[in-house]
Amino acid sequence: MKSTEVTVVRIYLSEGHAQLDNLLKRLHDWEHVRGVSVFRGIAGFGASGELHTAKLVDLSFDLPLVVEFFDEPGKAAQIMEHLADAAKPGHMLSWTAHINESA
Repeated sequence: MKSTEVTVVRIYLSEGHAQLDNLLKRLHDWEHVRGVSVFRGIAGFGASGELHTAKLVDLSFDLPLVVEFFDEPGKAAQIMEHLADAAKPGHMLSWTAHINESA
């Protein structure tokens, strides 16, 4: 199987902050990344230590969000630099991965 090295970038956000739409627009329209997924957490806490959950009783609108994208390493590094001011310190991480290619 042939594979290509990519960099996966994960950005942690909170639903309560209106960042998601702008971030997705930027990744799609400006950065033209290869793929993006958004995951909505059912529970989580951050620096405040306050636990946010998706219990039916709470119906919290401040749940954790994870935006994940991947692209070639050089491009991903440039995008991370562009997004440095958009993500809180310690809320954006990356790692190397391999995607499968057609034979």
